Amino acid sequence: MIRYFIQMAYNGRDFHGWQIQPNADTVQERLNSAVTVLVNEDVNVNGAGRTDTGVHASFFVAHFDVAAEIDNLSAFVYKLNRILPSSIRIDTVFKVVNDMHARFNALSRTYHYFFSLEKSPFNDDFSVFMPFDLDVEKMNEAAKILFRHTDFTSFSKLHTDVKTNNCTIYKAHWIQNDASLVFEIEADRFLRNMVRALVGTLVMVGNGKISTADFEQIILQKDRGKAGASAKAKGLFLTHISYPETVSRHLVSMPFWGTITT
Repeated sequence: MIRYFIQMAYNGRDFHGWQIQPNADTVQERLNSAVTVLVNEDVNVNGAGRTDTGVHASFFVAHFDVAAEIDNLSAFVYKLNRILPSSIRIDTVFKVVNDMHARFNALSRTYHYFFSLEKSPFNDDFSVFMPFDLDVEKMNEAAKILFRHTDFTSFSKLHTDVKTNNCTIYKAHWIQNDASLVFEIEADRFLRNMVRALVGTLVMVGNGKISTADFEQIILQKDRGKAGASAKAKGLFLTHISYPETVSRHLVSMPFWGTITT
C-alpha cells in the first residue's frame, strides 16, 4: 500500500464534525467518497483529529492508503476540489512513508477562537458577538496558569474514550484589537470540547464572575461541572498542525479567509 497525506480546510457550518457518524453529513464521509471515486477502490481517510459539529478548520491534515501510486498529484487535487462541495478545500496531496500517521505523528495543534466586538452580519458564521467589556489582562493572567498544569479533566467532555486527560500546553493568550478578541492556544493534544470549555471559563474571569485563583481551583478539582459553559462552536478554528520536517516541508501556507484576523 502507498500512503498519502492531504492538507485541507473546511467550513464546519455545514457538517456534523469531522468523524463519520450515522445519519449525519461529515467531512470525513465526503472525503472518503471523493477519494474512492478517483482511485476506484474503497478508501478510509484518517484525520489528524476530530472537530465537533460546527467547528471550522483553516488547516487540517489527513492520510489515506491506496494500492497503486497516483500519477499526477496536481490533477488529483484539482479533481478532488471539483467533486467536493465549496465548503471543503483541498490544498495539497503528497506521498509519505507508510508508517507516517496524520494523527499520531502530529507534534502540536493550534486553535484560534474568535469573538467579534462589533455586531456584523458578515462575521456571524465565523465568530461570536461579544457585547460586553471583558478584562483581557485578567484573562491573560488566567491563561498563564494553564502552563503550570497538565491534567485538564475539568475542560473535557464527559465519558470520552481516552487513556489520559493530560496535555502539555505550549501557548495560550488573548489578542485584542478594535474589532475582535481572539484566543490562541497550542498544545501537544487536546481533549474533546477542551478549547471551547476553556474559552467559556476564561470569559468568566474576564467578566468578573470568577477570579484567577478560582480558575486554578477549577483546574485542580478535575470536575467538568465546575468549569464554565462551552463557547459556541462557530467561533472555533483549527489553524495549524505541526509535524516532523519530513512532512512539514510539503505543507503549504494558505491565506486564512476569515473575516477576523489577529
